[in-house]
Amino acid sequence: MTIRNAMVLAAGLGTRLRPITDTTPKPLVAIGGKPMIDYALDALTQAGIDTIAINVHHHAGQMEQHLAHYDRANILISDERDRLMDSGGGLAKGLKLLPAGPVMVMNADLFWLERPDLEQTALEKLAGFFDSSRMDMAMLCVTLEHTTGHNGKKDFNLNDDGRLARYRDGDDNPVVYAGAIAMDSRLLADAPDEPFNLNIYFDRAIAAGRLFGTMLDGEWITVGTPDAIEAAETTIRRFNREVAA
Repeated sequence: MTIRNAMVLAAGLGTRLRPITDTTPKPLVAIGGKPMIDYALDALTQAGIDTIAINVHHHAGQMEQHLAHYDRANILISDERDRLMDSGGGLAKGLKLLPAGPVMVMNADLFWLERPDLEQTALEKLAGFFDSSRMDMAMLCVTLEHTTGHNGKKDFNLNDDGRLARYRDGDDNPVVYAGAIAMDSRLLADAPDEPFNLNIYFDRAIAAGRLFGTMLDGEWITVGTPDAIEAAETTIRRFNREVAA
């Protein structure tokens, strides 16, 4: 499936990354010499996305100034200065800026590293995997051993048929949600205009047997606290050495 539109969730407060986020929005914190949100934007545009809605709240002016200089895609701002909408409410609001249809959804405060010789990028693979006739959402997932900065939580179990269920102790194929989703924006047509968590739709999709996952071939990085920055940059240096070897 070809997907041309995307929504990046970027409005969070980043409280665990204080004091850095007292003056800088979390998506603009540089890791490996690059703002975290630019990893997401570059991954999206490399996969053929040309229009991206991005929600802003914390230090919104800094976000808008930075995004104004990003010229690889048409950037649309979903303004949440007056009220944070949580993950689900923010997504539902931002999707109204985009045409109805297939859309990629990403978080702005995590990213991954991929070898340049892969036949498909992770997001190209995710777009090709998504089938709206049998899926509400297709998630990009990663194994715990290929994460840096993660808290160790196992989010889902990936079944042999590609379906996802909430992880339970003893499940044999635990995966971590990697922060990228392919879906049809019309899935949220009934969403309230109030803040809500996107997990509501994850659980609905699981109950209907329509939440699927595909695996990331790469190294996934999240930075939740100041102490996690060095671990992230160490992973980037190691990965770059391995690619160059």
